[in-house]
Amino acid sequence: MRNKSLSQKTADTIYEMILAGEDLHPGDRLPGENELSERLGVSRGTLREAIRSLASQGVLEVYRGKGTFIAEENRPFGDFGLGQLEQFRARLKDLFEARLLFEPRTAELACRRATEEELAEILRLGGEVQALILADRDRTERDQAFHRAIVAASHNDFLLRLVPVIDHAIEDAIRFHAAGEMLAGDEMARDTLRDHGMLMDFLRERNGPGASHAMAVHICDTIRVLKLNDGDEPIV
Repeated sequence: MRNKSLSQKTADTIYEMILAGEDLHPGDRLPGENELSERLGVSRGTLREAIRSLASQGVLEVYRGKGTFIAEENRPFGDFGLGQLEQFRARLKDLFEARLLFEPRTAELACRRATEEELAEILRLGGEVQALILADRDRTERDQAFHRAIVAASHNDFLLRLVPVIDHAIEDAIRFHAAGEMLAGDEMARDTLRDHGMLMDFLRERNGPGASHAMAVHICDTIRVLKLNDGDEPIV
């Protein structure tokens, strides 16, 4: 599993608190900085970084002079624990179905709307994912960053709210593999290497339909390797 920064771990903890829904709900104001940093056992600087990360994903909303609030329209997608593997499998399938609904179109928008700097960043992150695969190292964090950069380049605020779907789907796919499913990890890596390469080529050329197709192929390949569609009708 990837090594996360302390601020990302803190962001994950806050997000899990929201998922649990025990004392934090959509529309609620987060506790004060001092109280929350003490509760989480982190510095205020680390807490601020975590809040910035969650705000960029649309999970939190920061209002100067008023505080930080849980977004009203944010609907957590559930805690995908590994206690019941089949239930986890079904929920993971739901995540990938959701990705299939919006990510291909998002890639097409990114082709049209990305600035040259944003496009360069997408390609840089994609190159890092490729290098990690070839070095047989964990790519989870860079893979998430690559997909987040594509969403950001679509310049659609609502789509940015769906970033947690992508993050959870990518990380949970790794957890699902680690839980003991008979999965071909090498095949997944090879598919990602090939599919990301095709996607990056279309992005580089600003070929929207091509990028949309490549993204759909990538997600469908992952669904196939994870065997999320066994005994069911095709997702697409």
